[in-house]
Amino acid sequence: RNRRLGTPGYTGPSMPEIIFLGTGTSNGIPVIGCGCDVCRSTDPRDRRTRTSALVRYEGHSVLIDTATELRAQALANDVRRVDAVLMTHAHADHTGGFDDLRRFNELQGAHIPVYADPGTASMLRERYAYTFTDLFPFYGGKPDLLLHEIDGPFELFGREIVPIPVLHGRLPITGFRFGDLAYITDAKEIPAPSLDLLRDLDVLVLNGLRVRSHPTHLSFSEAVEIVQTVRPRLTYLVHLSHETGHAEAERLVGAGIEIAWDGLVVTTRDG
Repeated sequence: RNRRLGTPGYTGPSMPEIIFLGTGTSNGIPVIGCGCDVCRSTDPRDRRTRTSALVRYEGHSVLIDTATELRAQALANDVRRVDAVLMTHAHADHTGGFDDLRRFNELQGAHIPVYADPGTASMLRERYAYTFTDLFPFYGGKPDLLLHEIDGPFELFGREIVPIPVLHGRLPITGFRFGDLAYITDAKEIPAPSLDLLRDLDVLVLNGLRVRSHPTHLSFSEAVEIVQTVRPRLTYLVHLSHETGHAEAERLVGAGIEIAWDGLVVTTRDG
């Protein structure tokens, strides 16, 4: 792994680097009360917290979603800085760690911008209104956040971020593209215009829940079809359920597709 932000002398990668903070579905793995082979697995790659990631470039750290285990994920990966947050949608497994952002406010002594599509932004305002209001004359007592609604590409720390609309069942949610890296989670359908936004990628992150079909998530075979359509150099699947272990999932998806695990670090070629 590369040295973490916060380590003396480290300014971060110039090319986008992604840390997979969590790669599991909404239950996490192991699942409470389950004795299946995957939940009892001794392979550390089968222990999955809720899906979230950190993208780093040019000394900045951009968090994608605030998973339920954000505190534990930050400790496990020595994350000491979050300069911005991108929210894909407002489901509980992707927002449950929202309050833990306050520690990064305290460490950095500054407000943190949060970017979300209008529907997600509305739900965040409803659930976490206190995070967008200045109540205390100090940082750390609560999250101090600046909410930005997005409806198209925007600049963040010198790079263009391209929102990618996808469908999570009937719910429209947002993926994101950073140069040659794109991140999609919780998709069931990727419309044709969004598929066009996923072409010419070095690294694609895509959800793949399980072998069986699911009404709101891509199955392994559906994820493979998308990969064969947009043809990235490498693909990493996230948001796995406990129905398939890591080693078996790798065998099922075939060459050119990897199964991500919690703590994996990948640096893109960026052209």
